[in-house]
Amino acid sequence: MAKKIKAKKQAAKAPAAKNKKPAANNKKPAAKAKIAAARKKPAVKTTASRKSTPKKTRKRSGPSDQTLKELHLKMVRIRCFEEAGGQMMEDGKIPGALHLYVGEEAIAAGVMQHLSNEDQITSTHRGHGHLVAKGGEFKPMFAELLGRSTGYCGGKGGSMHISNLELGMLGANGIVGGGPPIAMGAAFSNKFRKTKNVTISFFGDGASNEGSVHEAANMAALYKLPCIFVCENNGYGEYTSQANHQAIVDVADRAAGYGMPGVIVDGMDVMAVYEAAGEAIERARNGGGPTLLECKTYRYYDHVGMRGMGMSYRTDEEVEAWRKRDAIAGFEQRLIELGVMNRKQVDSIYTRINNEIEEAIAYAFDSPHPEPHELLENVYCEKGA
Repeated sequence: MAKKIKAKKQAAKAPAAKNKKPAANNKKPAAKAKIAAARKKPAVKTTASRKSTPKKTRKRSGPSDQTLKELHLKMVRIRCFEEAGGQMMEDGKIPGALHLYVGEEAIAAGVMQHLSNEDQITSTHRGHGHLVAKGGEFKPMFAELLGRSTGYCGGKGGSMHISNLELGMLGANGIVGGGPPIAMGAAFSNKFRKTKNVTISFFGDGASNEGSVHEAANMAALYKLPCIFVCENNGYGEYTSQANHQAIVDVADRAAGYGMPGVIVDGMDVMAVYEAAGEAIERARNGGGPTLLECKTYRYYDHVGMRGMGMSYRTDEEVEAWRKRDAIAGFEQRLIELGVMNRKQVDSIYTRINNEIEEAIAYAFDSPHPEPHELLENVYCEKGA
């Protein structure tokens, strides 16, 4: 039986809070109380030794300065893109709904840092951040959100079905739990063709109850496929708290039933995600099979958009408590303490990215809508293709 694995910590991050075993099924109210308490008090302990060591004499091992800067850049690009897109939706400039990834940036950045364009991912309805971290460009992304022909999918996919095969992005998915079977199939292909490529499937705590997730995980473990199942557990399946849709606290506990390792990591700590994902991906590349990686995280905005539907299902105090653990702000503070970047350099990154976003939005609005004759292009696979 596979056992739950606790992710190690790097010197460039604070340690994640310890995860406790969930209460037995006959103590469901206790499990609910534990989840509720975890959501209200998400603080993570900080080691005293890190503060007591003088900056000039502090030695650091682990990822290079360049890697740390790239992780930061990925997170900032996601945050700026999402908030700009969310504001456009609220202003009625983008058709349909946008499910924002704000607050969860550390997961996409930490995982994607280990991947090449040949490695594949499957995404969710909350998938812009995954594509941005995988290398997606702002211009075709905004064009796709606006339904323009210059978008990644020619304006036919929109927010919830955006994809780009050249980057290994097999698509966001409006079907809850729709990505894992696709990822498992891609991983099967990778193993059959002996490519050494891996596939990452992102899904939420709500999707972890779907049969499609269980079936994909079972088959991936059976054939030891190079597939990583990343559960972005933000505590809510739409408007339903985890305590009201699961009798367990940790989704990673289910890994034992599949026959794969289960890893729990602080999803608000990009270095914790980076390290845990790196170990799982390396294991998969070397033929060790899949891993279920559960990242405990939180979305700052409502299920849809920025203002949401006006439903009261979580308190302002809960949201604020998680915002105080913001992955980007905490990482920036650490980078400055380490001397990797200074405040002026950090601020310049935001200025540059926001300028890039303004240019991309203008490009998207200037782009034409698809023509009627393009309706079926790239929808069906041509015979022999």
